[in-house]
Amino acid sequence: MFGVSKQAYYKRIKSDKVKQVKNDIILQQVAEIRQEMPQTGTRKLCEHLRPVMAERDIKMGRDALHTLLRNNELLIRKTKRFHITTDSNHYYYTSPNRIKDLNITHAEQVFVSDITYIRTDQCHAYLALVTDAYSKKIMGWCLEDNMKVSMVKQALNMAYKNAIHKHDNIIHHSDRGKQYCCPDYTEFAAKKGFVMSTTQKYDPYENAVAERINGILKYEFGLRKTLPSVEVAMKMVKQAVEIYNNKRLHWSLDLQTPQSVHILYNKQKYKSYARIAA
Repeated sequence: MFGVSKQAYYKRIKSDKVKQVKNDIILQQVAEIRQEMPQTGTRKLCEHLRPVMAERDIKMGRDALHTLLRNNELLIRKTKRFHITTDSNHYYYTSPNRIKDLNITHAEQVFVSDITYIRTDQCHAYLALVTDAYSKKIMGWCLEDNMKVSMVKQALNMAYKNAIHKHDNIIHHSDRGKQYCCPDYTEFAAKKGFVMSTTQKYDPYENAVAERINGILKYEFGLRKTLPSVEVAMKMVKQAVEIYNNKRLHWSLDLQTPQSVHILYNKQKYKSYARIAA
């Protein structure tokens, strides 16, 4: 009556069941990936899912995955918030911007530093980060309930200990916050062989990599939420840094992880500092 044979009818039913089983497999894998990296978008999910799809003989491109996620209300919503953590109203000496137009060619050539805030039910906490500008690897961090110089010193000390290529005269780049410009910190950094560099105006693009890492940790790893306590925040930051360094894929690293690129030392090629912030 409808121009469809009995054989074709049951073949279509079987095909739909097979497709649903494969979709369920993909959705289960997406749930597992997002348990660690909640804000992972469609394109990066495609890369994470390639081994599973190859093993299960599932053929699904980016557009098909996007449709599947949309139909299951699993697309990522973008949100923006802003909180000032830089106090540049001081009379300390600021170094020149040594990374402007600099061609960054290898790991541990430039470390970028910044401070971001973490809200808790107890108080505002502050997270100091030190990141390798070439590999995007978080080299050091420290979380405290204040923005004292001791916090940024601890983060830099961790970064210094985690350096594996042991270069002299690593450029230390930061904004003009007083924590980074006061003699207590600059002398501490100089004793460890760092060459100081600071932004010259209040422009986030002058410290783009550090600003980007702040955003990734907060918006992709749940640190922008109000957390129960500083102790819980500490545990979440530790876990987030571990996952970020070893599992999160970066488009600017040709979909590799920061850790894998950092070990390779100089295999990623960048045209400029602006390129590595992408």
